[in-house]
Amino acid sequence: MQLSGNTVLITGGATGIGYAMAAAFLEAGSTVVICGRRAERLLEARAKHPELHTRVCDVSEEEDRNGLADWTAANFPGLNVLVNNAGVQRDVDFTKGIDDFLAGENEIRVNLESAVILSGLFVPLLAKNKGAAIVNVSSGLGFVPAARMPVYSASKAGLHAYSMAVRQQLSKVGIKVFEVVPPAVDTELNPSGRAKRGDFKADLSPKEFVSAVMKGLENDVFEIGFGMTAGFIHASRADLDKSFQLMNSRM
Repeated sequence: MQLSGNTVLITGGATGIGYAMAAAFLEAGSTVVICGRRAERLLEARAKHPELHTRVCDVSEEEDRNGLADWTAANFPGLNVLVNNAGVQRDVDFTKGIDDFLAGENEIRVNLESAVILSGLFVPLLAKNKGAAIVNVSSGLGFVPAARMPVYSASKAGLHAYSMAVRQQLSKVGIKVFEVVPPAVDTELNPSGRAKRGDFKADLSPKEFVSAVMKGLENDVFEIGFGMTAGFIHASRADLDKSFQLMNSRM
């Protein structure tokens, strides 16, 4: 992938990994559009980078997704890179039945369904432009699931499978499909869960992680991990099972 001269749309681009990717693409010389649910966070991002273009959008809502696709096609017809980064993470305890799952945001809808639908909505526009790519941000937990975050883990495993399959399909129309596989990164993801674990803070900044991601994109590495997750990508099933047992024995 050429990092300069693109027009890039990043969902969940006001904070965390999405914001770090927005800054990196801007620095490389691309036009960047970010969207997110919170107008105030978009304004904060734009205050730091006035060249950013922003739009309020809840990617889990059909009306917002359709509006984003129409608005982008009208205002940024040269769009050639879609980054499906928006996501939510929750601790969900199914020993309590269904109530815990129903009490918060739907991770399947936000993390998986929205990425699938947005990709489909944007394929006709992307296919018209050179250097077209879709970048799906999954998780190491899609390879080695966390027992305390079962739905998040499943949604990211689904996104991994979708990325593999659609990569094969979209190669026919000139669209590359990348998957970014983060380990634990110091972001605002799952604040209540992190608080329960003593205000857990990952020892990896979004900027450091994204620096590695951009190198992977530039070199057409279609599954980009970092540290532990780089190992997950190429691990055997037996090794993944061992990692699962080790990680969940501490939970």
